[in-house]
Amino acid sequence: MTSMEENFPRGGTQKKPSEGKAPRRPIEQDNLFDALSEGMLLLGCVKESNDFELVVSLPNGLTGFVQVTHICDAYSKMLNEQVATEELLEDLNSLSDLYPPGMLIRCTVTSVGKTMDGHQSVKLSINPKDVNKALNTTALRSGMLLSGLISSVEDHGYLIDIGVSGAKAFLPRQKSQSCIKSANKGAELKIGQYLNCLIEEVKNNGRIVRLSISRSAVAAAIATEEQNWTLSNLLPGLVVKAQVQKVTPYGITLSFLSSFTGIVDFMHLDPKKVGSYSQSQTMKACILSVHPTSKAVRLTLRQVFLQPGSMLGQLASSRIGMVVEEAAVKSFHAKTGAIFELDDGTLAFARLKHLSDTKKSFKPGAFKTGSKHRCRIIDYSLMDELALLSLKHRIIAAPFLRYQDICPGHVVEGKVLALKPLGMQVKVTDHIRGLVPHLHLADVLLKQPEKKYSVGGEVKCRVLISNPEEKKLILTLKKTLVTSKFPVLTSYEAAKPGLIAHGFIVCAREFGCIVKFYNDVKGLVPKNELSSEPIPSPEKVFYKGQVVKVIVLKCEPEQEKLLLSFKLMSRPVSEDGGEQIPKKNRKVTYETGQMVDVKVLKKKDNGLEVSILSDNVSAHLPMMHLSDHVVNCKLLYHWLQEGDILHRVMCLSDKGGHITLCRKPAVISAVQEEQVVRSFSEIQPGMQLAGYVRNIMSYGVFVEFPFGLAGLAPKAAMSDKFVTDTKDHFVVGQTVVANVISMDEEKQRILLCLKLSEVGSEDPVAESFSLLSQCFEELKEVRGIMSRRNHSKVAQNLCGLIPGQKLELVVQEVQGDGSAFFNGSCVAGLTVTATRYHVGDKCLVAGQKARVLVLHVDALKSAVHVSLREELLHPKAKRLMENSQHPAVVQHVAEESAIASLVETGQLTAIPVASHFNDTFRFDSEKLKVGQAVSVTLKTVVTGDHGVLLAVQGPAKKRTFIRSQKESETVEEGLAAVKHSLCLGDMVKGTVKSVRPTYVTVAIDDKLTGSIHTSQILDEVPIGTFPTSRLKAGQKVTARVIGGRDVKTHRYLPITHPHFTQSIPELSIRPSDLKGDGDTALSPEGDNPSERLRPYKAGQTVTCFVKKYNTIKTWLEVEITPEIRGRVPQLLLSLNPKVLKHPEKSFKNGQALSAKVTGTDASETNLCLSLTGVHSLAEGTVTLGTITKVTPHVCLTIALPFGKTGKASIFHLSDSYAEQPLENFSIGKLVRCCVLSNEDNKIEISLRQSRTNPKSKNKVEDPEITCVEDVREGQLVRGYVKSVKQSGVFCSLSSSVVGRVQFHKVVPFFIPKQSLYEQYMPEGKFLIAKVLSVNNRESHVELSLLPEDTGKPSILPESLGLPHCDTDEGKEKREEFKKLKAKRKRRVSEGEQEVKPGKKRSHLMDGDDSGIEVYCREEEEEEDEENKRKSKETKRAEAPRLQVSSGFTWDESLNALEMPVSNRKEESSDSEEEDDTQSMRKKQTKKEQEQEKQRVEKELSKIEAALMDPSRQPQTADDFDRLVLSNPSSSILWLQYMAFHLQATELEKARAVAERALKTISFREEQEKLNVWVALLNLENMYGTEETLMKVFERAVQYNEPLKVFQHLADIYASSEKYQQADDLYNTMLKRFRQEKSMWLKYATFLLKRGQVEATHRLLERALKGLPDKEHVDVISKFAQLEFHFGDPEHAKAIFESTLSSYPKRTDIWSIYIDMMIKHGSQKEVRDIFERVIHLSLAAKRMKFFFKRYLDYEKKCGTSETIQAVKVAALEYVESKSSLAES
Repeated sequence: MTSMEENFPRGGTQKKPSEGKAPRRPIEQDNLFDALSEGMLLLGCVKESNDFELVVSLPNGLTGFVQVTHICDAYSKMLNEQVATEELLEDLNSLSDLYPPGMLIRCTVTSVGKTMDGHQSVKLSINPKDVNKALNTTALRSGMLLSGLISSVEDHGYLIDIGVSGAKAFLPRQKSQSCIKSANKGAELKIGQYLNCLIEEVKNNGRIVRLSISRSAVAAAIATEEQNWTLSNLLPGLVVKAQVQKVTPYGITLSFLSSFTGIVDFMHLDPKKVGSYSQSQTMKACILSVHPTSKAVRLTLRQVFLQPGSMLGQLASSRIGMVVEEAAVKSFHAKTGAIFELDDGTLAFARLKHLSDTKKSFKPGAFKTGSKHRCRIIDYSLMDELALLSLKHRIIAAPFLRYQDICPGHVVEGKVLALKPLGMQVKVTDHIRGLVPHLHLADVLLKQPEKKYSVGGEVKCRVLISNPEEKKLILTLKKTLVTSKFPVLTSYEAAKPGLIAHGFIVCAREFGCIVKFYNDVKGLVPKNELSSEPIPSPEKVFYKGQVVKVIVLKCEPEQEKLLLSFKLMSRPVSEDGGEQIPKKNRKVTYETGQMVDVKVLKKKDNGLEVSILSDNVSAHLPMMHLSDHVVNCKLLYHWLQEGDILHRVMCLSDKGGHITLCRKPAVISAVQEEQVVRSFSEIQPGMQLAGYVRNIMSYGVFVEFPFGLAGLAPKAAMSDKFVTDTKDHFVVGQTVVANVISMDEEKQRILLCLKLSEVGSEDPVAESFSLLSQCFEELKEVRGIMSRRNHSKVAQNLCGLIPGQKLELVVQEVQGDGSAFFNGSCVAGLTVTATRYHVGDKCLVAGQKARVLVLHVDALKSAVHVSLREELLHPKAKRLMENSQHPAVVQHVAEESAIASLVETGQLTAIPVASHFNDTFRFDSEKLKVGQAVSVTLKTVVTGDHGVLLAVQGPAKKRTFIRSQKESETVEEGLAAVKHSLCLGDMVKGTVKSVRPTYVTVAIDDKLTGSIHTSQILDEVPIGTFPTSRLKAGQKVTARVIGGRDVKTHRYLPITHPHFTQSIPELSIRPSDLKGDGDTALSPEGDNPSERLRPYKAGQTVTCFVKKYNTIKTWLEVEITPEIRGRVPQLLLSLNPKVLKHPEKSFKNGQALSAKVTGTDASETNLCLSLTGVHSLAEGTVTLGTITKVTPHVCLTIALPFGKTGKASIFHLSDSYAEQPLENFSIGKLVRCCVLSNEDNKIEISLRQSRTNPKSKNKVEDPEITCVEDVREGQLVRGYVKSVKQSGVFCSLSSSVVGRVQFHKVVPFFIPKQSLYEQYMPEGKFLIAKVLSVNNRESHVELSLLPEDTGKPSILPESLGLPHCDTDEGKEKREEFKKLKAKRKRRVSEGEQEVKPGKKRSHLMDGDDSGIEVYCREEEEEEDEENKRKSKETKRAEAPRLQVSSGFTWDESLNALEMPVSNRKEESSDSEEEDDTQSMRKKQTKKEQEQEKQRVEKELSKIEAALMDPSRQPQTADDFDRLVLSNPSSSILWLQYMAFHLQATELEKARAVAERALKTISFREEQEKLNVWVALLNLENMYGTEETLMKVFERAVQYNEPLKVFQHLADIYASSEKYQQADDLYNTMLKRFRQEKSMWLKYATFLLKRGQVEATHRLLERALKGLPDKEHVDVISKFAQLEFHFGDPEHAKAIFESTLSSYPKRTDIWSIYIDMMIKHGSQKEVRDIFERVIHLSLAAKRMKFFFKRYLDYEKKCGTSETIQAVKVAALEYVESKSSLAES
């Protein structure tokens, strides 16, 4: 190898021959520099950017560091300023923002030293003063490539620090635009940013330098001799043209700039050209380094360095640390190292010291070319594009090489470096250090850790947190964590319900414990999950740092919320409500957008736990997703209860077994109408998306959209107003509409704008009214929910109140400020207030009755705001019109809306507070105030269910024709108003700047920008094309000025307007305009908008261009010309219903369409258009409609275009009648229909295919029948039953033709009862009949349904067993029926009354007994029915004559004839009996009469005696009346009287008795009166309604002691098992009678009887807070007794023990405790208590009492031994006392 050594010149020949040549000295054969010296200039590459330093990769695998203070002077100055002020400077950017990895930089070595570990440490500087210090002003030349850093940002450019003293370098802004857009992604250049600058011009002997950073110019820059470079000022990074002087196996020698020489080592040859270099070959080379003293120059031939400004690539981080089993030696260099070829073909380099473990073990012979070795990739040299290897066994076997290799949860071993107050420093490897915080030194907190650990000792730790970017490693020495076998929880996504893991407590408070895991994951263990036993004070039981075992209950990764439990044995069902942990093997998955119905399971803090009904799967519905309106979210959450069903709820996400639902109409609508983005790739700038606020930070708002995408709306883009605090503008979960500004694809970030000026609707009035309507509809839904809360009187009262309602109330209290409170039965439980303004000038006193008007009902706070103002109580009647404008006065302001009254009439109207979802913030001066005068535009003129009219603020046409900014331009372009001298008709030339679907922006010059509307590109636009697509960005165009737009209002200005010269020019490139033939000129919008639209007539065809589809208003917005816009309603978009399902897919932005004008909209600012050719609903017009109503058996009501409504008869639904004609039609369905007639606003339509699509040749099974002439005799027709009358069955054959089927032509059976026909032939039944005869003159059609005529089965089934008309039985029945009819006919003629004038007599048909002619009046039939009813009600005293009217018909039944006969018989028998009794009386003798008299007297005396008997029980109401008269104050008698009536179910009489009792019983007899009140409450509870019960209850409270009445009602509820009402009542009592001890005990008894032990424990805590201290011991004792009787005896014992430990001398408590234990405890426990008591130091008298009790107990339950033991104990006590007394 030594024989192959070569000498390479260090540097090159000096320019001046007299100076001689640079000294030569032999160098190593592999010519790599291994020693760096101060002042050496190097080209480096940024490897890492940290907060305080840059890590720079240097050539030949070396690494250096640039401190933050060695960037540039301007950056250092800002750092010092920030440190001095201790405030963050906005202009100061971090190093990571300024220096991305891969950036090439010029640097100089400032120092070379060694670290404490002996490793080389190279300090660098990139400050231009250090790098370019060899340059001076005279050396600067045009074309030089220098490194510079931004030192100042000016208006027209940047000042650049190039480090040359006396020279000022300036970078004009226009010279930096291309770089800013491409390299800097549009962002402004920042102070401290590194640039490769090309000198364009040098002035004043180098004192002023103009620079350029054009990427193309910089990349092509080459150092030339003309630039006068010398060895002393030569810089790294310069690209030169060089010539090969000498080629060796280890590199080549080059000459460049005519006289300089440099070396290219083997690592920097072009890999593609190795071996192909020859002497005198010319090539490009880049200078890598310049030695300060020897002036040795090293160069590189690698292609990436030959274009200055390039970025270097990096090795995949996964490769670093990888062990390569067999790496082949490519070449070996004895002094530096070896080149290897890895298994994937890439090259790598191993330095000499990494080829063996020690110098002694190094064997050069082992590294022959081709030999294979096991090695490990330890790093990557960016400058050499080589991986760096190590063959050391220690490094190959090491588990970790970098911080990136260590993950949270890894167990590592290390050595103790130091013990500090903060914790322990641990050395994991030579390059990795970790910290064990003081809390983690052991399982328990160590006070003196130095006694357990010593410096240098080995420790085994577990990684808690690993932060490779900041090179931080947090470890734990807690043995339980280090040795734990449970899964390591390192992310919220991994926290699946049911997972058990170890963690450590970081906080214990009264609400529970916060437990932390690895990677800073933490969760909450609520108080009720700490233990199976209640823990009142967790902070006393648990300590910080305690290692605990927990189970995961629930996790929300998006919100980083984790719910845990210490109770591991009671899963999978949780203790607090039986919540099932979602099954891991759940087969059902839900897609975003899927609609489901859910049932509320229970309420959680942040929402509802629900069950999806279809699959019984648990899901979560957050509170803020219940509505688009924040107030309504809270309302719905408050009033929804377990068991309630919610329909049409959308699945928002199904991740990790957790289903999140959403009920926001705006979000649901966006998903269903595909106005959403499913992935990042679908997002485009300018998109408008509906979402909801996910998080609010100080710097902005994060908005989340369906399908999981989220973006940031920075503070500046949140509102058009100045944002002081972001939390003032939005709340988490609120619905918002966001506009996409920009995206960062690399970081997957989206930047949003929430400004109203960007996202606001074109029609803010309609938008605000839509919000108001939606809000009131949801309030109506809330009232419906409240109405179902029968147990809640408050809910019932609330749902019964609406604004505008007038009430009679009583003044409860008048406040000092003039406001008043009211009460009354209809507002029980509610707070009713009137402010001073609404009391007016009325003088109110407590107890006074007052008439008030409801202004607003706050269902959340149970508050009602009312007014006593006369103008509101007595409104004037006046006819109001929609969209009419009226002055109004604000009467009340709520969160979502305000209530105002019309000045003219006094009627209440609601107006929206906000005009948009994003319109959330108002300054105080902008807020509506009570009494403020406003102008409102009515949108509804009927109050409806809401109680008020709905209106919007301001005039009807307000802002409807002001063009919003987003219509014409995006945020990105932001066309600015620039003063110009253009006039109408001027020709201009420009360059296309950007192309949008409906317009093109054109740069006319550097500052002025114009706009070309899509309609101004072609004269003849092909339908379906996109005119703007013909132009491309950068294309040159010639255009004519046709108008100008104001930059602020976007109105078109007249040419004479003073601001026209400051407008945005509107241009045209239509050939006709360019030739001057066209007359295009935009009419100024300052004129009346209707004037602009006047030239457009209905029916006229125009070409329009799609703007967008408005999903809220369901219309297509189009543009005809720049200033004229139009709208196409949904029904006029197409005749194909499929197109209307997703219009946005069929109509693309900018697409040209042909449309017909139908008129103008209400505001007269937009044209109304049609794409179907329909411009009016004339006869024969085919259009689409929407079904709005289905009337069974009759017709469909269909909404048509132009706001019209039509009706389609069941005969016009299809060309083939069906048995269920309306079955396939539902409300909301789109149908194609044809107008049949349009007269007097009554539109008849047809859905028949033969009408809607005449070209179709489908068979028409049921042709249209318009009149009787269309029916032929013998024809089979189909129709539907219209009715069954006495004359037959009437069948509708069409809308206008009805046929009759006589009864004998219906079925071949004999049917005596008409009801059978009605049963089997209901209205609407489908029939097939044969036409028997047609009378065109009389318009009569006779039909037959007989099977022999129709060929179809009989209508009535044979299974009924009816006699056939052809059989003998049938003929007999028929003859009998004829006779009866004839007989009845005779009777009619006999008793016929005088016929009423004007009535036609109904004539019988010849040879027929089945009814009358078709034109028989229905009035006559009704009279017949009336007469039949009267005949049945005839009294016996009346003559038995059958009376009938002139309208008699022949279908009377036999029963009608038989009734009078039987009546007559009964009456005759009665008269006979009367005659017999009269004759008997006449025959009696005087003696018999006397005997009869005596018998009657005896019976009377018996009755009197019985009545006098005190033991006799009352039998009648008279009996009770006598009793209560004798003893009027006895409640027992009154209650028995009430019970007597209740047995007979006479409720009203029982109530009346109770009222009598209350009036009769003396006022002194309070208890007796109370008994009656309680009985009345019981009565109403059992038989009355909740309302009647409450009325009685309110009266009872007024007349009795309230507490007793409350207690009795609670008992009544409990005994009747109305537990929820009882619970609510008890809670009300606790608020009202907080100081009553008995109240707390009664509620506790109620809870314990129901088994609610936990609730009782909580109640005790509340009781102790509410009652005075002196009552506490007694209450605790009573609660314990109740626990013994109904609850948990063990808990009761614990209460007694706790109490006695605090009060050991309370003998009453001891006595109660003993009593309870005797009843419920064991003998051993009782004896233990006695033993404790007799050893207390109490008074002798009390001790005697306990000894006596102890002895009695033993006599009863013990033995002789135990009795003796008690006696001995008593004797000992006496002796001890006596001895004590003697002493």
